[in-house]
Amino acid sequence: MTSNGNRPTIIEKSTGIQPTQYITVGVGDPKDVAGWVVEEAQICISINGEELATFMASPRDLEAMAVGFLANEGIIQHPNEIRHLHLSQNNCVDVWLHDTEFEKPRKFIITAGCGGGVTFDDLSSEHEPLTFDLSATTEQLAELMRQTHLDAELYQQARGIHTAVLATPSEILLQTEDIGRHNCLDKLRGEALLAGLDTEGKILLSSGRISSEMINKARRLGTPIVCSRTSPTSLSVALADAWNITLVAYLRQNRMRIYTHPERVVS
Repeated sequence: MTSNGNRPTIIEKSTGIQPTQYITVGVGDPKDVAGWVVEEAQICISINGEELATFMASPRDLEAMAVGFLANEGIIQHPNEIRHLHLSQNNCVDVWLHDTEFEKPRKFIITAGCGGGVTFDDLSSEHEPLTFDLSATTEQLAELMRQTHLDAELYQQARGIHTAVLATPSEILLQTEDIGRHNCLDKLRGEALLAGLDTEGKILLSSGRISSEMINKARRLGTPIVCSRTSPTSLSVALADAWNITLVAYLRQNRMRIYTHPERVVS
């Protein structure tokens, strides 16, 4: 990314940020600044010609987000269930399944927080606990979170955006960014599915709050360790405990709070 005089070079919409002007006020005289702001758009997903969901998101990697959303909602298990995938100019992802008898779920829940997401999953249902054999040291988790922050490209340029990564204890495998923390997890699942990468038995790190729909997506991903820079909610802690997920929050530098199943975090 380069600058042109006092204005940044215009970049394509799909990068997720737009050039902007703002005035800084503080010490000294006010200053005009050329900078960047994250892009927000209305996104829709349709299945077999019928709209399934509409929400706000960062308008890039939308095909991966659609695939991941369908997988995280339990609508598909594998990309080979998709016959055709098309992204229209109005940011709508049209998904055509081989199953022409697909019936749209009638009940949905508007999820809390950034981006205004939606889920069709019933969190009151019984699910088997995760049993993957995985452990990590406190130093490894701290380094993964540090690297997650440094590698968040859009955040480093414009701020105001979430990031999530899929990792092993020693390295980051995939990283996504979006204005919605839950959208990040859908993009992560979609990218992994399209790349043939198994998400089970890995570590999930997020910059955002871990709420019930976030821990449910983690369960779908099969990640037995979930880390966040910020807080969990009461329901996410209860679900993580029931699903045998190690929930680590306020992971910053070498400090953290381990809310559930601390046996996976070793010295």
